[in-house]
Amino acid sequence: MNAPGSPYASSPHPPHQKHPSKGANPLRRTSDRIESWFFRFLMLVLALGLPAASVSAGLTAYEASMRVVQAQSAQRQAITARVVSDAEGARDGAEDIMQRSQVRWTGKDGKERTGTATVKAGTPKGVTVRVWLDRDGTITSPPMTADNATATAWLAGGMAAVTVAAGVLAARAGMRRVLDGRRYSQWDAEWDVVEPSWSGRFRQ
Repeated sequence: MNAPGSPYASSPHPPHQKHPSKGANPLRRTSDRIESWFFRFLMLVLALGLPAASVSAGLTAYEASMRVVQAQSAQRQAITARVVSDAEGARDGAEDIMQRSQVRWTGKDGKERTGTATVKAGTPKGVTVRVWLDRDGTITSPPMTADNATATAWLAGGMAAVTVAAGVLAARAGMRRVLDGRRYSQWDAEWDVVEPSWSGRFRQ
């Protein structure tokens, strides 16, 4: 036990200081709290809205594209036609280039018909190729496929995701610009009050 007056004598404990609760920073302004809450809201929108918009847009585009696939498949038919003129442009390394050439086929009525179809460059005369006809018997493009519908769905979903993300970024930038303008105005008003007394200290 330490003697009274000893430098090692025990002293009463200082009063217990309460620690400020998390987020109760006295230096945080109202605008800072608004910005923080708004940012959390935007993150929630991004987390929930982005996948929802992407999936919804993708499914809608896929269903619409599949209706086109079914309609075109019912309205168009593939036939075998014979090339009646050489396709120009057969150069080295250019086998995948497509050229238009005259082709001939036999219609349902037994009559021979001719038309212009797209074939690979360098296709010689007399070769048979596959072409598509519409209901009127006119050469047309191949019908849309399920793979095309899937690709369209992915593209639509990706575009929706980009749109949502861009909207979130634009909203955050807009809110920050508004809050920064308010902060600058408050700083100007406070400086107008403090500046006379502050500058007066240097005149004495």
